[in-house]
Amino acid sequence: MFLENTINHTKKRGWIEVICGSMFSGKTEELIRRLKRANFARQKVEIFKPTLDTRYDAVKVISHDSSEIHSTPVPSSSNILLLSNGMDVVGIDEAQFFDLELVNVCNQLANDGIRVIVAGLDMDYLGKPFGPIPALLATAEYVTKVHAICIKCGNLANHSHRIVEQKELVVLGETNHYEALCRDCFQAEIEK
Repeated sequence: MFLENTINHTKKRGWIEVICGSMFSGKTEELIRRLKRANFARQKVEIFKPTLDTRYDAVKVISHDSSEIHSTPVPSSSNILLLSNGMDVVGIDEAQFFDLELVNVCNQLANDGIRVIVAGLDMDYLGKPFGPIPALLATAEYVTKVHAICIKCGNLANHSHRIVEQKELVVLGETNHYEALCRDCFQAEIEK
């Protein structure tokens, strides 16, 4: 009985952290910062991104301000479980592009004692909840919402407004495709 209680108390404890917000808000920069600190602390770290995200690099995760970290591109969230053995910390960038199974994957990793740090858009270009992010927000222990600056009025921006005429949900792009807008400026744009 004593040995069993000792084993239960020494089990590694995991959790989920979500960094969310609009485009140009610093989500990836914050993810990279946290992962580099874990590396510095000599923790075993792995970062994943969806294979479809090739905007800056096919393998590296790179923020808008050019911070970067090596990653493992994967086609689906189930691959993350297969490639996370022995890790202390798992980072996931552009989580909105993963399938809804990502929620179960993150919870399984956390239940296995891994710190999981997820970054992604919480809303799509229409202002609707995006992919697995809403469910991750509900199950995460820690949530950080970051904001961009509205390019029209200078207030805090929480919308990624698409400025090109494409109706697909996923359109990879940067400032040539999207702009950060506050609630009022976003409403004014969609009412045009």
